[in-house]
Amino acid sequence: MEKTPLIEIKSLNVGYDSRTVLHDVNLNVRERDFLGIIGPNGGGKTTLVRCILGLLTPQSGQIIFHPRRPNHVRQGLSIGYLPQYTSIDRKFPISVQEVILSGLGSVKGMVARFTDQDCRLAQQVAQRMGLSGLEHRSIGTLSGGQLQRTLLGRAVISDPEVIILDEPSTYLDRHFEAQLYQLLADLNHQCAIILVSHDIGTVLRQVKSIACVNGTLDYHPDTGITAEWLERNFQCPIDLLGHGDLPHRVLGRHIHHSNEDGNESN
Repeated sequence: MEKTPLIEIKSLNVGYDSRTVLHDVNLNVRERDFLGIIGPNGGGKTTLVRCILGLLTPQSGQIIFHPRRPNHVRQGLSIGYLPQYTSIDRKFPISVQEVILSGLGSVKGMVARFTDQDCRLAQQVAQRMGLSGLEHRSIGTLSGGQLQRTLLGRAVISDPEVIILDEPSTYLDRHFEAQLYQLLADLNHQCAIILVSHDIGTVLRQVKSIACVNGTLDYHPDTGITAEWLERNFQCPIDLLGHGDLPHRVLGRHIHHSNEDGNESN
């Protein structure tokens, strides 16, 4: 019997100023899922993430959380979040270690004092992120890639059940980008991961399943295909093809609802 998902989204409708951005979205995120969310700018990827995080109230529908682990501060699912780089105020006077430690707020409470053990854990996380020796540096002095690694450290320090990453590789150098995806593969043994990205080729090589978001949501539970499949179905419509060391991956055609201008998007 299949387990209840960690996140259950049912008939979700979301909009701003009487304009519907997402309509009739249904999605389940299960334990140790590695879900990639792709779609065009303005298609609703970030809107969906904001709803999952509780930062945006939908017009209708439900998002139901089914936590497996006890949360010491509140009832609910523990979620680590790596926001887009542009949402961070780099002028705020805070160090790398303090940023990473702030990720413990969901389990300790925002006014709790951090212990020596917490600080040692933050140092271990910083080392894992390739930030050794930078723990006491102000975030304003960091490169874009170093800041992204700091924010990822904040997202993972609390050992969450789900990690959401919004365009994580935007400012990462190529050397650490490879380390990032290896780290995510390791983390995926303990938690579910939701990866939002415009870098479709990278997403297709890394994730286990795909959600295409463009007003509606089309879910692809398995994007892996074989050479035999390609030979047999090469004449079939193909929208996306990812290349890399892993087997080719493909998404079949799907039709979205017409938008307000009457145009149909694929």
